[in-house]
Amino acid sequence: MVGPVVCGQPVRSQVLLIGQAPGGKEGQFGKPFAWTAGKTLFGWFARLGLNEEPFRQRVYMAAVCRCFPGKQAGGGDRVPNPAEIENCSAWLRAEIEILQPQLIIPVGKLAIQQWLKADKLSEVIGKQFRIDVYGHAADLIPLPHPSGASTWHRTEPGISLLAEALAAIERHPAWQTIRPSD
Repeated sequence: MVGPVVCGQPVRSQVLLIGQAPGGKEGQFGKPFAWTAGKTLFGWFARLGLNEEPFRQRVYMAAVCRCFPGKQAGGGDRVPNPAEIENCSAWLRAEIEILQPQLIIPVGKLAIQQWLKADKLSEVIGKQFRIDVYGHAADLIPLPHPSGASTWHRTEPGISLLAEALAAIERHPAWQTIRPSD
């Protein structure tokens, strides 16, 4: 893993977004989703009336791993291995125990698989799950990874399932507490 550690602003929120790990550019900006994938991700939330800066001020952002995992041999970001995930797990656990979020939004397959068995994104995107996370009950609404390398969210069934997931997030009572007032 390559430092620095990247984490979101300290925000007291009922909504917790969990990414996989920072990309290669996030370290220089000192915040998660600060590059291309972030533009796509924040575009999704803008559809719900919450642009990037208000989102960062109202949603706690964490990740499965806190440092850039480096590039894989064939290009693209390397997926953190089980030992790296375990090394960072105490941070995520502590954040969940402190925040007691009502809504958890895992972004991408690695984050989703921390709580759900999912071989295919189409099995979980667009659905809401009630889970027990470290002794705390919360709703989990997964999103695909907004990476430019992925076409999943730009083709069917990904387009429709993403729309269903965003609608479920928008309806969630925890989201209602952070959304802008009309």
